[in-house]
Amino acid sequence: MRQLGELETAVMDRLWSWDRPTSVREVLDDLNRERDLAYTTVMTVMDNLHRKGLLARDRDGRAYRYRPTGSREEYTAELMEAALATGGDRTAALLRFVDRMDRAEVAALRKALEAAGRRKKGSRQ
Repeated sequence: MRQLGELETAVMDRLWSWDRPTSVREVLDDLNRERDLAYTTVMTVMDNLHRKGLLARDRDGRAYRYRPTGSREEYTAELMEAALATGGDRTAALLRFVDRMDRAEVAALRKALEAAGRRKKGSRQ
């Protein structure tokens, strides 16, 4: 999985935050508040995101309505997994990542690891 480009990110940010099926026109109208884009440009980006598996689409008349196939957090986790897969020592990379986290993030991570440990322990019984 590769990181999204600038326009792909702008489109996905809107779809993740809106959390509803959305047309190209709606995305275009919102994006055009910040910059001038053509309908076909946004349509192509959304079609590319569909082909990459980040967006699902359903017919709505002659157009489509798009929705994310996963959450922003799931996408971020996939990016992190891909980044870890390219390095040599996953544990060392994770430890360096944790060193950069603030105390609140470390506490949330510790809590999540404890919960994951309990779930795995329970599934073995």
